[in-house]
Amino acid sequence: MTQEKDFLATEPIGKLLFRLALPTVAAQMINMLYNIIDRIYIGHIPETGALALTGVGVCMPLILIISAFAALVGCGGAPRASILMGKGDNDSAEQILGNCFCLQIIISAILTVILLCGNRTFLLAFGGSENTIDYAVSYMNIYAMGTVFVQLTLGMNAFITAQGFAKTGMYSVLIGAVINIVLDPIFIFGLHMGVRGAALATILSQACSCVWVLHFLFGPKTTLRIKRQNLRLQANIILPCLALGLSLFIMQTSESIIAVCFNSSLLKYGGDIAVGAMTILTSVMQFAMLPLQGLGQGAQPIMSYNYGARNAQRVREAYFLLLKVSVIYAVILWAVIMLFPQLFAAVFTSDTSLIAFTKDALRVYAAVMFLFGIQTACQMAFNSLGNAPASITVAIVRKFVLLIPLIYLMPRLLPSDPTMAVYMAEPVADTLAVTFTAILFFFQFRKALKKIQTV
Repeated sequence: MTQEKDFLATEPIGKLLFRLALPTVAAQMINMLYNIIDRIYIGHIPETGALALTGVGVCMPLILIISAFAALVGCGGAPRASILMGKGDNDSAEQILGNCFCLQIIISAILTVILLCGNRTFLLAFGGSENTIDYAVSYMNIYAMGTVFVQLTLGMNAFITAQGFAKTGMYSVLIGAVINIVLDPIFIFGLHMGVRGAALATILSQACSCVWVLHFLFGPKTTLRIKRQNLRLQANIILPCLALGLSLFIMQTSESIIAVCFNSSLLKYGGDIAVGAMTILTSVMQFAMLPLQGLGQGAQPIMSYNYGARNAQRVREAYFLLLKVSVIYAVILWAVIMLFPQLFAAVFTSDTSLIAFTKDALRVYAAVMFLFGIQTACQMAFNSLGNAPASITVAIVRKFVLLIPLIYLMPRLLPSDPTMAVYMAEPVADTLAVTFTAILFFFQFRKALKKIQTV
């Protein structure tokens, strides 16, 4: 155990969670601005804003896939690095960092080629219509060029936070978000680039964040450093990381698949306005989920480090504090959305018909948001303790076993209003998923703590 990281094992849990989670929550909120600020500006483009917003919304499945690969590598490797640091094995932790860095560069190159060659085909399959496809293609052609920046920023920043450098992790996304906010109106309105300007602003800002992240991980201030000798991929190092990151990868790629299912069903039953509303709904759900993920990322180094150090009591305290704070946040946000759904819709568009439609859809779609605190806390704890099978199981059940079938089943069960029935698939699936996750977690968490107490 290094002196620099003693605080993860000794500092009071409440103070420590606040210290680590506050910057990560801020980082998640700031990171959310990348896409949401784009959508806000795009939605308010004179005359074409509603269609342009819908077109960019069709791009979300591809954007989610890019983020999912970053989570597969970065969020799979970072908890394992934390656990090894807890055991005092920084050399092995640095091997994980180097392997993950190398793999992300390879994945970025492959994704860039695929996206540039086939994005129109993908976007038409993902819910693009003749009215919106040109906006979608214009956005994605430019966004694809910044794939490597997105990958390295999201994936490598996880290693910064996992070492306890939460403020540095926050600055990583703060730099990019501020630049994005400044560039968006200049490119979209000042240079009359429309959706292309939004995409260009996003990749330039991500590039700046990427430079910051790599400068830190190659520099003298980090505990774990990217070193040349660790860049050669080794199966025994990278495969366990991918196994642990697979659950988050499944969650995010399933979000992409689900977005396709939602968009295609909504286009069938409700047309472009229903797909446009879905773009706003997913933006609001990002607003809800990213702070929860930030809380989980703040708790992750505490749980992972103390799990590696076999301190079961601190692992238990950290989890239950995370659960309590997550539930309180989820309940408060759910209440605000239920009371004022039109305010959330008006942020993204000035089209009165779209606002009116979205207001009703949002109340249906977010009906059980208050349960998200339980789901996210359990999911992050599974990852923090290195329990890949449980984490993967939870992700598969929630998305593939429950939600996707319900998207197509609900309109048949409620044929009087099939469009709203599609939105209703989300709360029904979430209720069942949280119940399953809570039961599984009860047994797996006790088993994990018992293991480190008896070894």
